[in-house]
Amino acid sequence: MNPAIPASIEQTAIRPLQYATIFICFLMNVLDGMDVLVISYCAPAIAKSWNVGPEALGVVFSSGLVGMTLGALLLAPAADHVGRKTMILVSTVLMGGSIFLTSFVTSVAMLLVMRLISGFGIGCMLASTAALTAEYTPDRSRDFWVSLAIAGYPMGAILSGMVAASVVPHDGWPRMFQLAGLASFVTLPVAWYYLSESLAFYLRKQPAGALDKANTILEKLGRERLAALPANTPQAHNLPFQDVLGSEYRLPTFQLWTALFLSFASLYFLTAWIPKLASNAGLSLSLAIYAGTVFNGGAFVGVLTQGYCSSRFGLKKTIGTFLIITAVLMASFRFFIGSNLLLPLFGLLGFGIQGGFVGLYAISARLYPTEFKAAGVGWAIGVGRLGGIIGPALGGVLIGMGLSLADNFLAFAVPTLLAGIATLYIATKKIS
Repeated sequence: MNPAIPASIEQTAIRPLQYATIFICFLMNVLDGMDVLVISYCAPAIAKSWNVGPEALGVVFSSGLVGMTLGALLLAPAADHVGRKTMILVSTVLMGGSIFLTSFVTSVAMLLVMRLISGFGIGCMLASTAALTAEYTPDRSRDFWVSLAIAGYPMGAILSGMVAASVVPHDGWPRMFQLAGLASFVTLPVAWYYLSESLAFYLRKQPAGALDKANTILEKLGRERLAALPANTPQAHNLPFQDVLGSEYRLPTFQLWTALFLSFASLYFLTAWIPKLASNAGLSLSLAIYAGTVFNGGAFVGVLTQGYCSSRFGLKKTIGTFLIITAVLMASFRFFIGSNLLLPLFGLLGFGIQGGFVGLYAISARLYPTEFKAAGVGWAIGVGRLGGIIGPALGGVLIGMGLSLADNFLAFAVPTLLAGIATLYIATKKIS
């Protein structure tokens, strides 16, 4: 049990304050998924409006991923020093402001800058919400709740796709960015008033007014007030990577980074190329676009299922199994080409790869202590994002070289399999 979490959290039913925290973190990740995918849904309309080729838009896609990587690596660690709630609010402003302003850009260069800024917010948001959810949920069901909060991401992808299909053809792509930006600003006061800062952060970091703020939270949790803050052990002022790569955490950190890098590469390969690959496999254009929605629908169910199974059978075993089964499905893709089972297969791939992938966030939230939890989660996400940058690019090269669909899926089955194996062998006794 995390010593900073009151024992009653582990022993009693979850309180309304905890449910509110989980729900708002889920809601913020819905925005996350929406802001990541909105550029994909608007890309064809932007290309037609500006008369630009796929190479220019490819750079825009990459700038968003670079922003997410930098946000996770550089911005997320600040949540360990100024608080998880503070960085969630900052991320919301960055995301909402940049997405809304994107509706006014008139060049690829301006679009690239806006995607870079929104990426900063998105990268920080995922790490901060995972850390905050982990610190407000009991050990017995923490894996499920963290996975549920992160499941907002595929839900946002699904919802933005449905809205974009209606808005972009009739009102144009700028209106879609305006709606996405306004959605972020609407949630800002909700998070401001109803989201609680981490109790563990107040007790460990002890900022000004920490005792009163901690007691307010304790009352809402049904706990007795504290007369004084607990003795605070002086902490070494290490840089984030010094904590994360300290002797106790070095090996499991590298194993976690490896699993995330490989699964990010496979996930982003699938996400970026599914419509085109589905079209090449014989689906009509409308069904090919629908394949992306089926993939994200399967992802949402997969994340929830993974969270439930992890609470019962163990996090590493569940995630490793999800990823290995997904690798088998990808390797057997050639047997589904031209059949009616192709669309359900995309749903199963979303179920397995996203279910396993999101579970790796839960591992990072469990692995690191409160003192550098956000930094640990952020760095894991940031390193994983590098795989997300390389995966689609490598997929484009392989497709350009004329590799068959089956060979492409077979190629990306390998990193998925290795990610599953790496997860099974993460060397820590904190996680089963």
